[in-house]
Amino acid sequence: MHIALKATATAASVLALAGMLSLSPTTANAEEATVVEQGKKIAFDRKKGNCLACHMIAGGTLPGNIGPPLVAMQQRFPDKAKLHAQIYDARTANPHTMMPPFGPMGILSDDEIDKIVEFVYTL
Repeated sequence: MHIALKATATAASVLALAGMLSLSPTTANAEEATVVEQGKKIAFDRKKGNCLACHMIAGGTLPGNIGPPLVAMQQRFPDKAKLHAQIYDARTANPHTMMPPFGPMGILSDDEIDKIVEFVYTL
């Protein structure tokens, strides 16, 4: 009886561990998706990022055409840090840009810019 109980407890432990291991990638993907969705919400928010005022973005309505369409962003910005810098203050790369300096002007926080970068990187 004692051996059967011990075997059942061991089997339950193994199943619980296997379940936790199988959930780990799913949980990470869910967290990543959440950050991407938060970034999209900020980017589309007319009181925050307002990226649609100037850029065509898949899934957005009434896009502007002042800035380039946001497509193939991973190819255009292989380094996320450069994309972050571009959103933070585009004047660094182009002093004559029309893009607002979101970071220096306090329009967006670093955390909000990070979330927008994660979203834009999916485009």
